[in-house]
Amino acid sequence: MRLTRFACAAVMTAGLPVLAMAVDGDKVLGDFQGEGINGTVEMVETASGIVVVDVRAEGLSEGQHGFHVHEVGACDSADGFKSAKGHLARGLEHGVMSAGGPHPGDMPNLHVRSDGVADAEFFVRGFTLGTEGNQRILDEDGSAVIIHSGADDYGTQPSGDSGERVACAVLETGG
Repeated sequence: MRLTRFACAAVMTAGLPVLAMAVDGDKVLGDFQGEGINGTVEMVETASGIVVVDVRAEGLSEGQHGFHVHEVGACDSADGFKSAKGHLARGLEHGVMSAGGPHPGDMPNLHVRSDGVADAEFFVRGFTLGTEGNQRILDEDGSAVIIHSGADDYGTQPSGDSGERVACAVLETGG
């Protein structure tokens, strides 16, 4: 699916405005679920192969929270979102601080304001949004994104010592 998205809104990240840019590519969406937590994630793959990730979540505790792509598109809250399995690793180690990493599921921490809201936009490499190829996230069992209770230290195996899984969103193609 090829889509064009044009955005002209500013997103506040760490108090600095970041202008969204026009991108042309595949798009996946997900709605977060968690106890008292809701929000959305949108990923758009650009022609350059970079994936633009846009996250908005409410109901989180203030501070930093680990944020990762997980192997399976399942978000069962009854099992603490363990249904999403581990991080999308492709044989690499966790974390940008690891000599054997980072793996494709590694993303920057979300910074949550005192009002419990996280708004973030960032760029990632290491996977594609399509349904073909070895690095795709929309494979037979899909993928999910998880927000963790604590900050990712970008090195501890296997998940950066980022704590419990507090929110989950199954990624699906969007229009």
